[in-house]
Amino acid sequence: MKNNIITVALGRNAFGDTFPEQHERVKIAARAIADLAEAKYEIVITHSNGPQVGTIQTAMAEFSRLDTSQTVAPMSVCGAMSQGYIGYDLQNAIRSELLNRGIYKPVATIITQVRVDPFDSAFHNPTKVIGRRMSKEEAELEEKKGNYVIEEDGAYRRIIASPKPIDIYEIDSVKALLDVGHIVIAAGGGGIPVLDQRTRLKGASAIIEKDYTAAKLADMVDASTLLILTDHDYMIINKGEENQRELMEITIEEANALIEENKFKTLTKLPKIEAAINFVESGKNRTAVITNITKAKEGALGKFGTIIKSK
Repeated sequence: MKNNIITVALGRNAFGDTFPEQHERVKIAARAIADLAEAKYEIVITHSNGPQVGTIQTAMAEFSRLDTSQTVAPMSVCGAMSQGYIGYDLQNAIRSELLNRGIYKPVATIITQVRVDPFDSAFHNPTKVIGRRMSKEEAELEEKKGNYVIEEDGAYRRIIASPKPIDIYEIDSVKALLDVGHIVIAAGGGGIPVLDQRTRLKGASAIIEKDYTAAKLADMVDASTLLILTDHDYMIINKGEENQRELMEITIEEANALIEENKFKTLTKLPKIEAAINFVESGKNRTAVITNITKAKEGALGKFGTIIKSK
């Protein structure tokens, strides 16, 4: 473990829903990253890509509908596009913030592929809603193609698998850049999900939950800290009830007990807690922190947020 390496996972609140929103919100993320750079951390960043990947998939599907000579872009291609687009805004915002503070530190985005298991049960139980709203007739056509569809608020949308990450193919590039002092943005949107076919990597129709990939990335670069940034100061259980509780420093055993009691929402909060546990359990002297993006430095220093440490 290298004590100064920190992996930062940015949630969707760091980017907003539209191009202009993203352009403005990445400035908040940039300030958080610059604070960590000033504190002498070596930083690798990963991030959400929703709803950006959905916007891209919708646009590409509409393009193919209007021009029948064009094919629909696979989800793996849409994921790659989202990595480039988000990385472009984020790395430029970080670069500007650092230079405004008198810090020169290169920032690089890596288009990152993540291996998934073709037999992952997630492929038979899709959970990620994606793309535009469809009519019943359009939804039936999607189902005939072998795609999953869900009815949502009187319309229909595609729903795709969210398999677990197994390996990160560009990890050596990430490490090489970290070793020479770069801030690295990698595995955006959970990474481009791919299936290993000997010398060929084939894109999978899936979206990997970015928190699980963040834990994998943090483990593979041998970070000391995984910092998951959200729009809340702490993880909260029993919200709105008399026994509402903000989780501060908790043990792995306490976190697992809360999972058993179904205290975390399956699609939003649970991946964060499970990712934190996965990272902390995979090595010694490791800390996972879940906190507000505006409290990144305090969280990294162990002064704020929901904190889980290894023994």
